[in-house]
Amino acid sequence: MTATIQHLTDDTFADAVAEGITVIDFWAGWCGPCRALAPQFEKAAELRPQYRFAKVDVDAQPAVGGRYAIRSIPTLLVLRDGQPVAAQAGVMSADQLTQALDRIAATPAQAIEEVAV
Repeated sequence: MTATIQHLTDDTFADAVAEGITVIDFWAGWCGPCRALAPQFEKAAELRPQYRFAKVDVDAQPAVGGRYAIRSIPTLLVLRDGQPVAAQAGVMSADQLTQALDRIAATPAQAIEEVAV
């Protein structure tokens, strides 16, 4: 089974992240670490279908990256109901990502800023 990973644009971003937990991979095609993260991100999406997984190409969609002050790639950004709750730059394993997402999902919204990816 292949996971569904949406490729977001400035036009589709707001609607795609409005509800639930969404994890976004900010990446670029020329970025070696981004290519290393890609299979881990896809594996995490397969392991946790209850969360929404999406990618934003920072070269093609600079406004989205700018809105969230993305300064290095890859950066994973987690949103809950459209609001940023955690971010992590760099490569991580699918297991690390799924464990972080599970912690975020189990944390009450008012305490979420204390949870790191």
